Amino acid sequence: MRILYGIAGIVLLFDQLAKFLAVWFLKPKTSIPILPHVFHLSLVENSGIAFGLFQDRPEFWTFIISASVLCLLAASVFFRDRPLPRRVAYGFILGGAIGNWIDRIRIGRVIDFFDFRVWPVFNVADSFISIGVFLFIWFALSEH
Repeated sequence: MRILYGIAGIVLLFDQLAKFLAVWFLKPKTSIPILPHVFHLSLVENSGIAFGLFQDRPEFWTFIISASVLCLLAASVFFRDRPLPRRVAYGFILGGAIGNWIDRIRIGRVIDFFDFRVWPVFNVADSFISIGVFLFIWFALSEH
């Protein structure tokens, strides 16, 4: 369990530090090209869910995501005896979910800033959640 919570804590710290720096250095509705036309840093506040969908109901999504984080925390006990890669993957998901949840509780929106121009703007937490989900899919497919 310590590994899972340790990974989640590292993801959470990295996410919150990155968001703090994004808010500190980036201005809303502006973009800094890192690789022009490919990768920019753009400060976006997302009150909806994935990909900016359903922005008109932020309180509803805060409630749903709060319940989801509580479920993730409760389900973490089932990973106590799982192999290390599964605990790491779950730690990625848990840390990312808590990172985005903190934003929702603190400011009512999620801070996003990675902008690849062909994909909705996202953040560190989103990245780790996606990696964790991908790993679980990989594990499931490689077992059969």
